[in-house]
Amino acid sequence: MGSGNENTVTHKAKKGDLPPSFVQSSPRPQRTSPRICGSNYPLSIAFIVVNEFCERFSFYGMKAVLTLYFLNFLHWDENLSTTMYHAFTGLCYFTPVFGALIADSWLGKFKTIIYLSLVYVLGHVIKSVGAIPTVGDYTVHVALSMTGLLLIAFGTGGIKPCVAAFGGDQFEEQHTHERSKFFSIFYLAINSGSLISTFVTPVLRGDVKCFGDDCYALAFGVPAALMVLALVVFIGGSVIYKKNPPQGNILIDVCKCVGFAIGNRWRHRSKDHPKREHWLDWATEKYPKRLIKEVKMVSRVLCLYIPLPMFWALFDQQGSRWTLQATRMHSDFGGFVIKPDQMQTLNPLLILILIPVFDLGIYPLVKMCKINLKPIRKMACGMVLAAIAFAVAAAIEVKVNETNMPKPVTGECLIQVLNLAKGSVKVEATGLSMDQPTLSEMDPSYTTLKLAEKTTNVAFGLSYNGRSSNCTEILKEQEVYSLIIYPVDADLRCKLIEDSKEKPPNGNADVRFLNAGIRSVSIQLHGKTVDAPANYGVSNYTMLDRGNYNNLEGKIDNQTYTINLGLIDFGASYTVVLKEVSGGMIASNKSEDILANSVHIAWQVPQYVLISAGEVMFSITGLEFSYSQSPVSMKSVLQAGWLLTVAFGNVIVLIVAQAGSLQQWAEFVLFAALLFAVCIIFSIMGYFYVPVKPSDLKEEEQRDNEEKKQPPSGGNVLQLMEKNTKM
Repeated sequence: MGSGNENTVTHKAKKGDLPPSFVQSSPRPQRTSPRICGSNYPLSIAFIVVNEFCERFSFYGMKAVLTLYFLNFLHWDENLSTTMYHAFTGLCYFTPVFGALIADSWLGKFKTIIYLSLVYVLGHVIKSVGAIPTVGDYTVHVALSMTGLLLIAFGTGGIKPCVAAFGGDQFEEQHTHERSKFFSIFYLAINSGSLISTFVTPVLRGDVKCFGDDCYALAFGVPAALMVLALVVFIGGSVIYKKNPPQGNILIDVCKCVGFAIGNRWRHRSKDHPKREHWLDWATEKYPKRLIKEVKMVSRVLCLYIPLPMFWALFDQQGSRWTLQATRMHSDFGGFVIKPDQMQTLNPLLILILIPVFDLGIYPLVKMCKINLKPIRKMACGMVLAAIAFAVAAAIEVKVNETNMPKPVTGECLIQVLNLAKGSVKVEATGLSMDQPTLSEMDPSYTTLKLAEKTTNVAFGLSYNGRSSNCTEILKEQEVYSLIIYPVDADLRCKLIEDSKEKPPNGNADVRFLNAGIRSVSIQLHGKTVDAPANYGVSNYTMLDRGNYNNLEGKIDNQTYTINLGLIDFGASYTVVLKEVSGGMIASNKSEDILANSVHIAWQVPQYVLISAGEVMFSITGLEFSYSQSPVSMKSVLQAGWLLTVAFGNVIVLIVAQAGSLQQWAEFVLFAALLFAVCIIFSIMGYFYVPVKPSDLKEEEQRDNEEKKQPPSGGNVLQLMEKNTKM
């Protein structure tokens, strides 16, 4: 990676967590930090590494539960939840540009990290307060949540380009080997913080109950506390840090140079004006040739970046669409139940495993087969793996959907019959005819019933034991109903109740009680009292965690009875018919209205392996390639360009989520197809790309070093060149 052994990457930061390989040489600092145990490692890096671990724990821990927070706490639908998740993620990767400008042009890295960390902490606190149900109404919760996320985005994005570079500043120029080792530890801290937090915060959300429900306030509060700790640790090392003053931002100079070239070319657009070899040559009237040459080198790499956002559009859906998919899957591993949002833990874990697998196994094996796997080819392979991961996700989504409640269309409704009589009943209506066994003999199923109008009076004919009766109920289109048939003396009566149309969230289950007795029943369920009115009254749905529910306490007129429900499974919706019997028992008959999740969550592992392998080939290789193809003074420009590919990738998901009306499996197929197409375009662009030779970059670096030794002379051009070399 680059010339020599400086800044070699051996561990991998989470996608946009910036590679320290982009850190440039800095002027010799004024202060020397104490060493660790007499080594060449400054003591100050210990504070920076701990700070980074806590900050990444804070960010990824909060982000792990964010989609489910939108879905279950704010009660947004899946498309809006996905949109807001990716809007936030995209903003987190736009704001580093502003952080770099502030640090390099105004405050310096140290003060920028301090001030923006305070913004970061404030955002976490506001976000946590917004997740407390008793604080205000829905509008207040949304306002606090959006304010908190906005501050977090500016905080994390602002410090992102500063922390790794500030760590590199702590080393003397001759200690490049130790600096490279520091970056390896730095990346390990990033992935360790991500790994632990994506496992812990879902546990805090789901296993700890507060205010009678999932504890999002705690799941956001712990990351907030970790961010406070990160800031305290960073400030704790302030007396031993080496703090370089702001050097000026090369990104501004590049933008000015490009802007002047475009404007100058437009002013001289007449045909009689002599043509120039490259459009950037139109900047030679104001800017030095060396700066223009370096911008040309960088612009060629940035042109290759154009297709890259499509990869991140797929990659970042691990925290949104894939998490939502996991909520509709079976997640019991022999007694250990994994939370849907904990599946995101697989990515950092797999990254730590796959990096040595690729570096020590796959790449050497490919080289032994005499296959020249150049960087652009590696990145293209990473795109293909990510596309295959989404094809696998689409296939799994099709199987997962088999347990969903069918969605009735316009002019139709869904209806099932709960036959509580002692024998089979024939039910007839316009477009409906069925023989319905008793509930104890067979679990009912839904049937489509066509309606003449949006709201229709439907007459049901009932035949039982040679006797006929009828009843009329009002049905609405696109609704789901249960028709309860029960005996009264020798006749039959019916009662219509509305059913749930959606699976319970987060792999939970919904249970309601139908009381077939003549006295009201109260059931103690998860610390709540659920009342089922007498004479075929129905309780509201109660959401439960998956598990066996036996020996529940039921009361009828202050007399205690025992109720056994058996297994309440992932994602199912139940109607439990209760009837008083002798012996201190209440008989229960359970109808599964919405089928339980049948596809195991372990089937998501292949798609995580594929996309993590794709990330190793795409992200690490892309960072190394970018570093090797840019001059020393332009590393920060490519750093900004790389981060913006992540941001624009999230914008793509945001647009598709809001504009599309595709089913989820079809959306996965669409993303896979788009990435395949983009991969072909990228491969063609890479075929015509002529790599920069290391010798050319070495000459640029030597020229930089020589110019640093020369005293500045008069003239804007020389001052501009000197400022560029300091970057």
